[in-house]
Amino acid sequence: FAVMILVHELGHYIDVRRRGLPADMPVFIPGFGAYVKWTAIGVTAETQSEVSLAGPFAGWISAAVCLAVWWKTGDGVWAALAHAGAWLNVLNLIPIWIFDGSKAILALGKMQRLMIVAVAALLWLFLHEGVFFLVGAAGIYRMFTKDEPEEPSFRITAYYLILLALLAFVLAAVPQ
Repeated sequence: FAVMILVHELGHYIDVRRRGLPADMPVFIPGFGAYVKWTAIGVTAETQSEVSLAGPFAGWISAAVCLAVWWKTGDGVWAALAHAGAWLNVLNLIPIWIFDGSKAILALGKMQRLMIVAVAALLWLFLHEGVFFLVGAAGIYRMFTKDEPEEPSFRITAYYLILLALLAFVLAAVPQ
């Protein structure tokens, strides 16, 4: 489980470093999680969004690997890791507070935020995973905050939506 958290954080770290920006290695806070410290001064909202989504993307990869190992071995530990990893990465996409979604949504306009809300609501209805409700509810709140960019990024919108769908696939594939 700790390795899955590390993989998530390395997703942020690698994305920051590949852009030539300074970043510290992931720091673990026992009982709370981990973070990567990096300097975002002078960085566009789109870049901040990409870096924020890189963690959940790497987290999806680790959850998908656990899913594949479970399919191959039938060992329930891998199914539990796949489900927990996917669930925590969806949780991290909630667009408020300290979650990755709070920075990812900065590149989205009101209509793109509505798309996130709609997809999260559909995933909640079909999968009965309450974490998608939280993403949607926070997305509604963010539709009314005054932090929309002048030019919303359709690429970040697609990235966010695809990431929700990929994580939903893992959650749907693993028995609860």
